[in-house]
Amino acid sequence: MSLTARVLAGLVAGFALGLVVSGSDAGWLRAIPGVLDPVGAIWVNGIRMTVIPLVVASLVVAVAGAPDPRTIGRIGLRAFVAFVLVVLAAGIVSAMVGPPLVGLLAIDPAAAAALREHAVAAGSASTRVIEPPTLAQWLVSLVPANPVAAASDGALLPLIVAALAFGAAASRVPAEGREALVRVVAAARDASIVLVRWLLVLAPVGVFALAVGLSARLGVAALGAVAGYVALVCGLSAAFSLLALYPLAAIAGRVGFRAFARAALPAQAVAFSSRSSMAALPAMVEAAGRTLRLGDEISGFFVPLAASTFRTGGAVGQVIGALFLARLYGVDIGATALAAMVLTTVITCFSVPGIPGGAIITMVPVLQAAGIPVAGVGILLGVDTIPDMFRTTTNVTGDLAVATVLAPRPGAPPEAGARGAAAA
Repeated sequence: MSLTARVLAGLVAGFALGLVVSGSDAGWLRAIPGVLDPVGAIWVNGIRMTVIPLVVASLVVAVAGAPDPRTIGRIGLRAFVAFVLVVLAAGIVSAMVGPPLVGLLAIDPAAAAALREHAVAAGSASTRVIEPPTLAQWLVSLVPANPVAAASDGALLPLIVAALAFGAAASRVPAEGREALVRVVAAARDASIVLVRWLLVLAPVGVFALAVGLSARLGVAALGAVAGYVALVCGLSAAFSLLALYPLAAIAGRVGFRAFARAALPAQAVAFSSRSSMAALPAMVEAAGRTLRLGDEISGFFVPLAASTFRTGGAVGQVIGALFLARLYGVDIGATALAAMVLTTVITCFSVPGIPGGAIITMVPVLQAAGIPVAGVGILLGVDTIPDMFRTTTNVTGDLAVATVLAPRPGAPPEAGARGAAAA
C-alpha cells in the first residue's frame, strides 16, 4: 500500500473512531482522545523540528548558489521578479476570496471553541487574541536583532528575512568559499528532506491520532468541513490557472490560448498523476523547447529552475489551508495577520521541497504568522492527495506561463509565434 493510501486510511480510521467517541457516553471511549493526543502532538513537533533547517537552508542555497548572472543574462532576475508577482497574485486572490468561502463551511462554534482550548492546552500554538502591531512595529520586527532567538521563539518570518540576507551576502563571497558554504548548507537541506521523509513514513499514525481528537470534538461537522476545504482548494487552483495563468501566457507571453493549452497538457497530465513538478520536468522542457519554441535559455535553464523552485499552486493551497484551520480553531484573522500570512506564503513557496505534501509541511511559518495552531497541518496532510494534484498542476502551468513571458523572440510577430507553436 502506498504512503498516500496509508495516510488516507489513517485519516478515515481516525475520523471513524472519533465519531464513535463523540456519540458515546462510555468513559473508556471518552478517554481515547486524551491517550492519542500526545501521539499526534509528538508527530507535529517532529514536523516543526524540520521546518527551520529546511526553510533556512533552502533559501540560503537558492540565493547563494544561483548561477553567475553573466551566464544566465537577464533571465535570472526577471524570473525571480515574475514569479514573486505571480505567487503574490495567487496569495492575494486566495486571501480575498478565501475568507467568505471558508466562512460558508458549517462548523459548530461551541465545538470550534473546544478545539481551540484543546490546542492551547496541548501547547501546539497560542491562539489568544492579541493586539495587532502597527505597520511600523511589524516592519521593524522583520529584521531580527538575534536570529537564534527568533528561531527559538518560532518567529520564522524574521528568520526567513535573515536567511535571504545571509544568502545574498554569501553570493558575494569569492567562488571557492561560496561553493564550500553552499555545499555545507545544501547538505543540511538534503538531510532535512530525508528527515521529513522519515516523518512522512509515520504520517498514518500521526494523522490517525490527530483525526480522532478532531472528529471526537467536532462530530459529523468535521467531515463536511474537510470535504469543503478540499473542494475549495481544488476549485480555486483550477480557477487561478484558467483565469490568470492562461491569459498571462496568451497576452504577456504572446502565445495563443489554445496553443499554450495544447503545449502544457502533457506536463499537466504528468503533474496531476504524479503530484511532482520534477516528474513533469521532461514534458515541460519538451513543451518549452520543441512545442512553444521558447529558446535554449528558457528550456535549458529557466524551466529546470522553475520546476525545482517555484510553486504557484502552493500559494493558493497554503493561504486557503491557513484560513480553513483558522475557521476550524476559531482564530480571528485580522488585516495585519492576513497580510503577514500572504507575505510569508510568498517567501515559503520558494522553499517547498519537491515531495508530495511539501506545500503543507512548509506552511508551518504561515500558520505561526497568523497565530493558528500548527497541529492542523496533520489534518491537511491527511486529505492532501487530491488538493496536491491540483496544486502541482497549477505549479507546472505557472512555470510554463512565466516561461512564455520571459522568452526572447526577436523578430517574430506575436501571432506568428503562436501559430508556429500550435503547428509544432
